[in-house]
This record gives sequence, structure tokens and C-alpha cells, in this order.
Amino acid sequence: MKINFSIEEINFDLLKMLLIDRTTKKNIIWATNDYNALGEEYSARSEIKIELITGNNSKIIQPRFLKSDQHKKNRVRDKAEIFTPAWICNEQNNLIDQSLNTSDWRSYVEANFLEITCGEAPYIVSRYDSVTGEKIPIKNRIGLLDRKLRLVDENISSHNEWIEWTKKAFQSVYGYEFQGDNLLIARMNLMLTYIEYYKNRFSISPEQDHLKEIAKIISWNLWQMDGLTNKIPYFDDIHINLFSKASEENIYCKIFDWKDDKENVFDKDIRR
Repeated sequence: MKINFSIEEINFDLLKMLLIDRTTKKNIIWATNDYNALGEEYSARSEIKIELITGNNSKIIQPRFLKSDQHKKNRVRDKAEIFTPAWICNEQNNLIDQSLNTSDWRSYVEANFLEITCGEAPYIVSRYDSVTGEKIPIKNRIGLLDRKLRLVDENISSHNEWIEWTKKAFQSVYGYEFQGDNLLIARMNLMLTYIEYYKNRFSISPEQDHLKEIAKIISWNLWQMDGLTNKIPYFDDIHINLFSKASEENIYCKIFDWKDDKENVFDKDIRR
């Protein structure tokens, strides 16, 4: 069965949080020409505004498996976008697991992972096969975050500890993506993953306060970036006026180190 996808699976307040660009303190941008025909507000360098993707516009953003063949071809040509089927993600994630030197499940849950040019984040969470759209049951999911959450489920009994260790799992997975629609879908996939695992464990929906904490983590850990420059897409064209001075700290994208509780400049502090 193919997964049913709708932007409005995420409520309005959470969706606003998932649109935030933590570097610019504005919203992520479209960063694709696929929506140009819809008007200037949908151009590549424009922010993704919530009113443009909800209500009557809620079907505008769709996962790759639902996009038209022409849009897929455009993305392959323009951005070399090729999505990986779940079975290959599983094989490669298995190799990552084999290379880790972790002493116990806690070390594995806290180990940091980065998915580069993450698309819809199939290596992090596998709610569906990103090529076919086939829905994947929780017990069969193979993403790196799925593996962490499975360990939390297996080793934690109390609700409060489950919340604590699940947050650590979310804080440990990172990914960046150029195109804004992909990034929003990736963020939504992580958000919905949290909701699904919570319901699976406790048979009720998580509280809104918990969801906001997770949404904040996701909006920091999955960020918009040109992987060739480590800057926001089209930075030199449209973003220079956002910053008061041209220093390294405000040119490159910012992410968050949850263990040290501080912001980091990706190029300076992470790539080194």
C-alpha cells in the first residue's frame, strides 16, 4: 500500500516551526524552479510561506514518487537528484552499524549521524520507500533514527525516560538539503515518525508541548544548504543583506550542538 501524503498531516503551529531556517531566522526558500508557473511567490529564491502550501494549496508539495515525470527529469538534470530505494538504504545503513564501535545501546542512540543532500531523508527515517511510495510498517523500518528508536523501545520502560531518550535520538541525526520542498518533506517525515512511534508505544497521541520540542530539534538538525559552498542556496544573490557584517560566522550555515548546548558554524566547526 502506498503512503497517503498531505502537508496538513502536521498541524499549523508545528508546520510553521518546520518552515523555519535557523540561519536566516526566516523561512526556508523554494530553491527549485518547479513551481515558477504558480507565480512569483513560488520562485526559487522566495520563502516558502505557510499560506502557499495549506488549504487549497495543500497538494502543491508532494514527495518525489508523486511528482510528474517531467519534474523528476528536471531535478535529475538540474540537481542530480536520484532517490535511493529502501533496500539499498538498508544495506548501506547496515555497513554504518558494522563500522561503529559502541559499547552499549545508549552509545548507539547518542552517536551522531549526518545524511548529506538528504532529499526526503530516507537514510534517517523510512516511513515509505522513497522510490515507490510503498508504506513501511514500524517493525520493518531501516532508517538510522528508526534503529535508534527501536533500541529505546526495547530498553526503556517508563514514559519520562522514553521521552528523554527519544529526544537524544532526534538530537543525534543531521541532514542538509538544497531544495526547499524536499527539506520540508524530510522534516515532516521526522515529525510524523515521532508521532507514529509514540502512538505505537503508548496508544495515545503525544502532547503538543512534546511535539514542539521535537519540531525545534528537527528545524535545527535538518537544514537548507548548498553542499558545494556550505552556504544557504543563492546566498551571494539574495542573502548578503541579512547579515550585518561579512564574517565567517554569518556566511556559513548554522546548526546546533545539543550536547554542548550551543550553535555551531557548519563549515568552521563541523567539516574540519
